[in-house]
Amino acid sequence: MQEFLAEKFDVAVIGAGHAGIEAALAAARLGAETIVFTINLDAVGNMPCNPAVGGTGKGHLVRELDALGGEMARAADRCCIQYRLLNRGKGPAVWSLRAQADRRRYQGYMKRALERQKHLTVRQGEVTEIRAENGAVSAVVLATGAVFEAKAVILATGTYLSGRTVVGEWVEDSGPDGMHAAARLTDSLKKLGLPLRRFKTGTPPRVHAGTVDFDEMELQPGDRLPVPFSYSTASPPENKAVCWLTWTTEETRRIVRENLDRAPMYSGLIEGVGPRYCPSFETKIVRFPDKLRHQLFVEPMGLDTEELYIQGFSSSMPEEVQVRMLRSVPGLRRAVITRPAYAIEYDCIDPLALAPTLEVKALPGLYGAGQFNGSSGYEEAAVQGFCAGVNAVRKLRGQSPFVLSRSEAYIGTLIDDLVTKGTEEPYRIMTSRSEYRLLLRQDNADLRLTKRGHEIGLVSEERLRAVEEKYAAVEAEIRRLTHTGVAPSPALSAFLAERGTGDAADGCSLIALLRRPQVHYEELAPFDPGRPDLPPDVREQVEISVKYEGYIQRQQRQVEEFRKMESHKLPPGLDYSAIQGLRLEAREKLAAVRPLDLGQASRISGVSPADIAALMIYLER
Repeated sequence: MQEFLAEKFDVAVIGAGHAGIEAALAAARLGAETIVFTINLDAVGNMPCNPAVGGTGKGHLVRELDALGGEMARAADRCCIQYRLLNRGKGPAVWSLRAQADRRRYQGYMKRALERQKHLTVRQGEVTEIRAENGAVSAVVLATGAVFEAKAVILATGTYLSGRTVVGEWVEDSGPDGMHAAARLTDSLKKLGLPLRRFKTGTPPRVHAGTVDFDEMELQPGDRLPVPFSYSTASPPENKAVCWLTWTTEETRRIVRENLDRAPMYSGLIEGVGPRYCPSFETKIVRFPDKLRHQLFVEPMGLDTEELYIQGFSSSMPEEVQVRMLRSVPGLRRAVITRPAYAIEYDCIDPLALAPTLEVKALPGLYGAGQFNGSSGYEEAAVQGFCAGVNAVRKLRGQSPFVLSRSEAYIGTLIDDLVTKGTEEPYRIMTSRSEYRLLLRQDNADLRLTKRGHEIGLVSEERLRAVEEKYAAVEAEIRRLTHTGVAPSPALSAFLAERGTGDAADGCSLIALLRRPQVHYEELAPFDPGRPDLPPDVREQVEISVKYEGYIQRQQRQVEEFRKMESHKLPPGLDYSAIQGLRLEAREKLAAVRPLDLGQASRISGVSPADIAALMIYLER
């Protein structure tokens, strides 16, 4: 193949899925000349698994990304067709927004966002090689022979890297949705010395809505008052679609058991490691043999299509077995498959090879993001892409790294888990992964991160001022509640009795009433004639801040302890083999990960508290 020098760029992004989009937009918005490559321009922003944004823990990531200046939340609010705030029956720490997206509209929105962005070139083409000179990234090469010089390269390859699709005994080298795979790039990465591994994920079948009996299912409408993802969305989004709930049966379980010998997951045909928290349906049957039925959500692919996808029914069983499985489920007994479920294997990097900036430690200028880093999910991919894009530009300009701590954001937890602990399976964020989840709520991401977004240059001064004014209003209202009393009255006594809480016979302050679990801010209006007219988001913040004040203060003290650990920096070239008191395993793990500080060192698997004590003594000396 005759090569030729095509163009020169500051940053090259390989892949235009959710990680690549945010990486490219962040880099270009910071003024770096950026190019993003995709195997097929019609696959920009594709949602091959499920057309939805958010979910438990994932909704937190989308809100945080929005506060920092990312695009996913704005795209969701323009393209989503049903919104639901999950876990409303629990505390606010685990509330998570999830929305059904119109798949094609989302793709169109993101493609236009890339095409209209200044300093950004969008290019269809398969990258087959990454080149390095003098120990750093220098260029990428396309299959056509075009060479693009770049000072930084971000790998956001999704499931395309040596992708392999499996349906029963049928196997094909391909990316998602029948796109061709990126096989030759794997060889180039191996030559560069990257430690690659093989992961696997799966998709559920799609069915034609005209063959589904909805009257046999339970209707799942959206929220009466939908909450948008983006803090910049001025008006509430509109629910334009409904979903349905059904359950598998004993017959479904029997069909799977009788055909397990044909399941690629158990016949040895699939080699990659699959996700623990989003397993295939056949894995659920094996893992939970006593569970008689499993929930399935039947959800639309968009407003202009009759396709539905069956969430919870991911599989790689042979197609004829999939048909029998589907038709054993109430509401799906006449279902006609439009796209069978499939598993897909792909190559990715061991994330322990990455620095907290997501730069490959052994090859300066090369960054990873999304499924290439061993994670799972659109939202996890998007936030990594954003951080990789920001860090690539900041390094080129000699600026300090952009790294969020675990106490600042779920994004910090996600990246720290990957680069410090590593992962042996596709990593998925969950609220339980954060030790600071009461502080890192989805409702206060703007308070936590808008200033950081402004500091790096991706949030406007106007938006920052709006956030500051919002929380000034919250503090002012809390002060007013503290200093406003309520006199005893029969009405107050009846109100408190009705809610099952003790009387305030001598009167009390409004804030004392609001601290009671049974009483809500909105209900105090009859006893608060001087109440200001506040926006809903301010009222929500007032109630959460008052009710959870003690718990929040406790977690803030934990954060201070955490910051003390982080303040003990570890020299980059520290020789761990020479430190007395460190066990052999700790020496090996510390040398491999090269933690930035004692806090990160303490989270490495195989490093004990005694090892941390030895490190502290060494640093003091």
